[in-house]
Amino acid sequence: MIDRQRLALLHEREEAAFIELHPQSAAASTRTGSLLGGVPMAWMTRWPGSFPLVFDTAQGARFTDIDGHAYVDFCLGDTGAMVGHALPQVADALAAQARRGITTMLPSADAPWVADELARRFGLPRWQMAMTATDANRFVLRFARHLTGRRKVLVFDWCYHGTVDEAFATLDDDGNVRSRPGTLGAPVPAEETTKVVQFNDLDALEAALAPGDVACVLAEPALTNIGIVLPDEGYHRALRELCDRTGTLLIIDETHTICAGPGGATEAWGLRPDFLVIGKTIGGGMPAAAYGMTEQVAERLLPALTDPGVDTSGVGGTLTGNALALAAVRATLSSTLRAEDFDRMIPLAVAWNDGVQKTIDRHDLPWCVNRLGGRAEYWFCPPPRNGRDAAAAVDPDLDAFMHLYAINRGILLTPFHNMALMSPCHTQADVDRHTEVFAAAVDELVG
Repeated sequence: MIDRQRLALLHEREEAAFIELHPQSAAASTRTGSLLGGVPMAWMTRWPGSFPLVFDTAQGARFTDIDGHAYVDFCLGDTGAMVGHALPQVADALAAQARRGITTMLPSADAPWVADELARRFGLPRWQMAMTATDANRFVLRFARHLTGRRKVLVFDWCYHGTVDEAFATLDDDGNVRSRPGTLGAPVPAEETTKVVQFNDLDALEAALAPGDVACVLAEPALTNIGIVLPDEGYHRALRELCDRTGTLLIIDETHTICAGPGGATEAWGLRPDFLVIGKTIGGGMPAAAYGMTEQVAERLLPALTDPGVDTSGVGGTLTGNALALAAVRATLSSTLRAEDFDRMIPLAVAWNDGVQKTIDRHDLPWCVNRLGGRAEYWFCPPPRNGRDAAAAVDPDLDAFMHLYAINRGILLTPFHNMALMSPCHTQADVDRHTEVFAAAVDELVG
């Protein structure tokens, strides 16, 4: 229903406007010195526009670029700043702890408080720290293999669990496991370590677990990095039952799905994982992550963790659990991501969802919008039930136009897809502004 020639002309117009609006960012893109590719992380070049924006300040739900333009930030560091940018209580805690010491390889007084709070929120009684959710996922996969004596991991097609080798696996058109497109330097063929099934396909899941060679299922409660793909009714109950029946451990990665509530989807939906991973959000922007486990799993794991060789077990890192990160986590979880914060965030996501849906309905477009707690996203297709369908519906040209149109009007969405995340700092006016900009973009597209 989109005229591709019209789309190309509109994109060309928006690109020209972007360049005109951001001369300082344009100049900065030519003064990158020794930065490989001109950016500190390669994917920073994937933002819409012919050069990356350079930000100056970020506070609450807004940031300002070096050209002085202010933006409503619905990306929030892809969840890392879900509580809002530059929270004073987190900044104060970081400053105070930095003056007392940052890392000593010793526990700080904040450590037991953080573990108790995570146990209260997520319902798992034993916790350890990590620097990132990627690290936490890597560690837990090692634990699962150790405890079960099995080599294989099962993930869902087009999942994302950080830079975990085993999770960069997808299914080809013939249903064979292959390394995900774009993967660099895979250590072994993906099929040697990983089984892959489609999300919401219980028959495929049962067949994959039946041989008894899978150590663990690594799952988000809902897919988020290929767009929001929600579970079918009863899917998680069946997943738990299949894991129990086959002796397979269940790992739930809440790094993005913490948007469902103070204890993520695990608490909101009554999930019962053996391990739980959480990252990004809990540090208020400071790198920090954690993983929890049941008492039964902890008892089985404790002998290995108290062995003299634990420092070379492949789990840890000298900066893991450092005092600065723990101070940030305590400051964050003691002051935000509480029930009252989600009582503000979730209605804003509902309003964002409804605003997008009204435009879709007005033009009778075959698009959809899905929501998970305080997060919502639109697609240019009917609602997908798995990662394969979501990936097949990706429209890079349309994505690029919508993002660029929004940026030129002071709205930042999550890159690589069309997702908005609410923070306690967002307002109804922010949501209304996106609704207005989205409607204007679609009106121009369809004429």
